[in-house]
Amino acid sequence: MRRINRFFRRWGSRRWGCPRGGRSGSLRRHRHDRAVRRLAEACRLGDVAALRAALAADALVVCDGGGVVPAALGSVRGGEEAARLVALLLSAPPGTELTVEAVNGRAGLVLRRGERSVAVAAVKLDGARVSTLWIVLNPAKLAGWHRRRPS
Repeated sequence: MRRINRFFRRWGSRRWGCPRGGRSGSLRRHRHDRAVRRLAEACRLGDVAALRAALAADALVVCDGGGVVPAALGSVRGGEEAARLVALLLSAPPGTELTVEAVNGRAGLVLRRGERSVAVAAVKLDGARVSTLWIVLNPAKLAGWHRRRPS
């Protein structure tokens, strides 16, 4: 069994261009976390220039308001337009809290007002910048993200 594991570890690392032992996954996660934290800080400040710097030049933002919450009807592409939309949707106004949490197994953003979730954003990177943001604003889809009061 040990020989088989050693074979797959070596074969896998060559096959996918990973360093020995397949450690590149942790480097990618670290880069992803750092980029999401930079995006979160720009959102907290409401700084469109910082958001533009965190987003790729051809960034794509897809919103799901479910027809219940005002959101962009189609996807928005381009650094400037995407930065303005993200600032509008995720800038934390008074009474809200923007946190970095696991969304779909990777770092993402959750905006809450009190214990209720207002928005959840999944993030995809292209290098060190955010290339795609999926922002869910639909209240029906956010029910699982609400915080529970301790009993």
